[in-house]
Amino acid sequence: MPIFEYVCDECGERYEKLVMSKSTKIACPKCDSSKHTIQLSVFAAPANGAKASNGGSSESSGGCCGGACGCHN
Repeated sequence: MPIFEYVCDECGERYEKLVMSKSTKIACPKCDSSKHTIQLSVFAAPANGAKASNGGSSESSGGCCGGACGCHN
């Protein structure tokens, strides 16, 4: 099931929405506006089917959620 990320054109709120069909109503949870811009989603997938390691800190790796992607202000 696809989850899309949006930013509201009216108030700037960022939110995610599970979209089951093209008829799914997309509205900002903060201001209820239907004016939005879809965002490019960033995801991680293990290469070659290998499991991701839980041994290291994501902050030291410089990857997303380590501050390098700009998601933390």
